[in-house]
Amino acid sequence: MKIIKVKDQVEGAQKGFEIFKEGLANDAKVFGLATGSSPIAFYQKVVASDLDFTECTSVNLDEYVGLPAENDQSYHYFMKENLFNKKPFAKSYVPNGLASDIPAELKRYDQVIADNPVDIQILGIGQNGHIGFNEPGSSFDSNTQEVQLTESTIKANARFFENEADVPTKAISMGIGSILKAKKIVLFAYGESKAEAIKGTVEGPQTTDVPASALQLHDDVTIIVDEAAASLLSK
Repeated sequence: MKIIKVKDQVEGAQKGFEIFKEGLANDAKVFGLATGSSPIAFYQKVVASDLDFTECTSVNLDEYVGLPAENDQSYHYFMKENLFNKKPFAKSYVPNGLASDIPAELKRYDQVIADNPVDIQILGIGQNGHIGFNEPGSSFDSNTQEVQLTESTIKANARFFENEADVPTKAISMGIGSILKAKKIVLFAYGESKAEAIKGTVEGPQTTDVPASALQLHDDVTIIVDEAAASLLSK
């Protein structure tokens, strides 16, 4: 793992942007994308740039079950507002949270991933160490799965909804095994609330109790953290 310590999200976004720009220059064509607060500054940097993704494909990590794409809290909506409306891709894939047959949707998305091997995967991380929506206990070799969100994840996401009761309790998520197939992985983490998760990811044992610790198994991972998120690292 390569750890890049930055002073804030703006500097972190610049570091992530440089990785994306280099990837494009070296013929990266498929980009795995994440939602949440951590990559927003990065997407803003990409939107303000002259990078061209019109011949590229994006594959998103996850989507809430039960939210239509038009809902302003869906990840379809998030990606359009923060990236796709300004930087379109040739093709963009996001799980269908309204699929009437969830097992069939999981298989469909596994095929999407198989047909579009990810060159660079963007990740955030939850306070409990989840990546995508792979909560503690998720197998390191899991494929796309329907996930029951933990209480801590629901509470963390409640700030985006008018009422906590409105927060979906399930999601479709690319599995940890699928994430690890990406050629390169870039994870953003900011703030003291992510410090325990980052310590477990980087220095802890490989355990399903901290899903992101699976990244220790990958040979090309860059973790971009501010001082607060890195505060518990011993190295």
